[in-house]
Amino acid sequence: MKIKLIQPAMLPRPMDTKLKTRMSPSLALLTIANLTPKDHEVIIENENIESINFNESVDLVAITVTVDVMNRAVEIAREFQKRGITVVAGGIHITADPEGTSNSFDVICVGMAERVWWKILKDKENNSLKKIYYDMEGISGEEIISPSYQSIDNKKYLYTNIISTSRGCPFKCDFCYNSCKDTLKTYINRPIEDVIKDIKALKTRHIMFIDDNFIGNPKWTKELLKGIKPLKLKWNAAVTSNIVDMPELLDEMKDSGCQSLFIGFESINSKSIDSVHKVQNSVNRYEKLVGEIHKRGIMINASFVFGLDEDDGSVFKNTLEWIVKNKIETVTSHILTPYPGTKLYSSLLEENRIVDYNLSNYNTAHVVYKPKNITAEELYNGYLWIYKEVYTFKNIMKRLPKAKEQWIPFLAFNLFYRKFGKLTEAVCNIVSFKNIGRFFRWLAYFIK
Repeated sequence: MKIKLIQPAMLPRPMDTKLKTRMSPSLALLTIANLTPKDHEVIIENENIESINFNESVDLVAITVTVDVMNRAVEIAREFQKRGITVVAGGIHITADPEGTSNSFDVICVGMAERVWWKILKDKENNSLKKIYYDMEGISGEEIISPSYQSIDNKKYLYTNIISTSRGCPFKCDFCYNSCKDTLKTYINRPIEDVIKDIKALKTRHIMFIDDNFIGNPKWTKELLKGIKPLKLKWNAAVTSNIVDMPELLDEMKDSGCQSLFIGFESINSKSIDSVHKVQNSVNRYEKLVGEIHKRGIMINASFVFGLDEDDGSVFKNTLEWIVKNKIETVTSHILTPYPGTKLYSSLLEENRIVDYNLSNYNTAHVVYKPKNITAEELYNGYLWIYKEVYTFKNIMKRLPKAKEQWIPFLAFNLFYRKFGKLTEAVCNIVSFKNIGRFFRWLAYFIK
């Protein structure tokens, strides 16, 4: 069969540029490509960087779906279905909300694809396709398949050295997909030798680990870091704030080449953290956490969520002051968004607080619910304000890292990606991405 794998175009948030869409390829599609037997032909199309060829003769189309591209995914599916082509959909939004998505596609894959993709292909060949495929009971890390890195054109992306070492997360925060009933109910790690094999296959010293939680199993993480230390990598990852209790692991991170860590601080208000059951966060230990990471020469990308039920109008100013005081190198901010299928969505739906059901607006840059202690307008304006203020010249310089070796990547991101992102985008339209890719790999240390 001839199979087309599609990533729908994302809708940019106010601070995004086209650099965001070219940052890295979809590991989900590359994994599907590697799961596909070699007697089939696979075509990968990322609508963020190329047009979809609807008229190409194919036997099967598979689309990876996040909530904010759901509407576009449905449009793409209909175009192929009009041509008599079967469309399969998978991805985090399909897994989170199978009931709400199943009618839009011929087939949906709920959860991990490792056990079911070959069944879908076999059933397609036998004209016996089912509506829903799901098989994750007792699944193990040994079953996770490496992505087919060779299936992409590296010149189309700024950063392709991305590796997943695990699936799932041990925590189930109310606003996170991990609170959904059909997501992986455990945390599994890949065999360390498989991860190292992928690293060596990429033939680079620069690696971005893109797990939900790189330290979900600290003992495993420590063994991995010992294994990669001889490779002399420069790497970054996402971790939870409870790493403050793991100084030895932080030491291993520094020694193995960690450059920066993405951390979901979410809020500096402990009541706001408690309201979404983010039990791993301890606000009164945030400054210790930052100090422990910084003294090891590691930079921080701090993620914040605004609009939690305990937030009021003071949250933006207070958060900005905390960011500047603690010299947080870069910030990723979000408006609280109730993804369908999560505990948060169920709660707000029950309270009749969902006001916008257009899933294209569920990209953490729109207010789609009724906030409790702040108006929707205040929330949106505050979200824009804090992005603007974090990246003023004054606050960029106030946040300049103490370690001089971090100044170049810090300034490159803060100036060329955030403050002057539109100008950088214009330059990219003139200069080929292949030629400037090395420069922007610095930036990729901070993007999540």
